[in-house]
Amino acid sequence: MSLMFEEIDSQDSALGEISLRRRRIPALGERDIYEVKLGDEFLMSSMFYDAEEALSTLGLAAVQGENLSVVVGGLGLGYTAVKALEDARIDELFIVEALDTVIGWHRDEKVPLGKILNADSRNRYVLGSFFELATQPELGFDPAVPGKRFDAILLDIDHSPSEFLNAANAGFYTTQNLSLMASQLKPGGVFAMWSQNLPDAEFEALLGSVFASVASHVVSFYNPFQNTESTNSVYVCTVAAE
Repeated sequence: MSLMFEEIDSQDSALGEISLRRRRIPALGERDIYEVKLGDEFLMSSMFYDAEEALSTLGLAAVQGENLSVVVGGLGLGYTAVKALEDARIDELFIVEALDTVIGWHRDEKVPLGKILNADSRNRYVLGSFFELATQPELGFDPAVPGKRFDAILLDIDHSPSEFLNAANAGFYTTQNLSLMASQLKPGGVFAMWSQNLPDAEFEALLGSVFASVASHVVSFYNPFQNTESTNSVYVCTVAAE
């Protein structure tokens, strides 16, 4: 690569051209920054991953028990999945990703965290639409075990409950479809979701119509481009225990 920028890969996808880039910013020293773009839109940067890790930390902290089966919706640069695998209670992690290009970046270790995910025998990549599988509990997230139930589902795909990566995702955020997803959780299981915005009262009410408990967490992190703190949020919801 040139000293400052390299486009590692760029491919067409069902959602448009998706690309993986690596660059350096002189003010930040010799740190490689990985970025994912969809068309002209920045999806993720390795500059900002605190909230993606917090999704796993906060979500799994609410889960009781051992020998956990966990789903991560959305692979991205791998931060949520790798953080989840730091929890020794996890027996198996299913990473559901709609774009085979993104899975390929990790399998081929074109992104730094691919090596960690590939080396962990608990990790399974699942090529498919999270939203389709979430609303088809008779199929579910484990291709080998239709109808399987999970201890936790961690979702990081859309920008927020009202700002969608794909307009087709909007239909997921309803009582009916959230309930179909929740039916794939074990009693006492946890659904956690990342949002780029502060907690939304209307969405909290929607979650409350499905789950026994709902908590919203604000995650703050330093943004060097703005020289100030930025915020994301994580919703953590629990289904009733039997």
